[in-house]
Amino acid sequence: MSHPAILKMGLEAGDLVLEVGRGDDCDNELRAAIESCIGSSLIDSDTDDVVDAVILWWREDDGDLTDAFVDVLTYLSETGPIWLMTPKVGRIGYLEASDIQDAAPPAGLSPTTGFNAAQNWTATKLVARKAGKANNK
Repeated sequence: MSHPAILKMGLEAGDLVLEVGRGDDCDNELRAAIESCIGSSLIDSDTDDVVDAVILWWREDDGDLTDAFVDVLTYLSETGPIWLMTPKVGRIGYLEASDIQDAAPPAGLSPTTGFNAAQNWTATKLVARKAGKANNK
């Protein structure tokens, strides 16, 4: 059975997906659906591989989000997204949308879309900002 979030995330068979920030509170159904879709296990940060996407589980007290973005970018292909998974509003560890908006630009990222990915988690897609885009006036 496919998880509704998988189609929205655009993951495909054969994709290498790095998972960072996994904890006991993470949605195991979503994780299993991602692994089923890509046909392999999620990769941890001990890898030397360049990955197609990153799943970053993040809670309010996990530290500096900009630093986390910069860290995972070292693994990510030029066109790959970071899927930031944060607890939904009212859940322990909830992160304000403004915190994501503030943390992304210093890391060279732009938040694009967001949706309810699982019972307790919201997904926000972040992509690398295009160089020179602001100069095309």
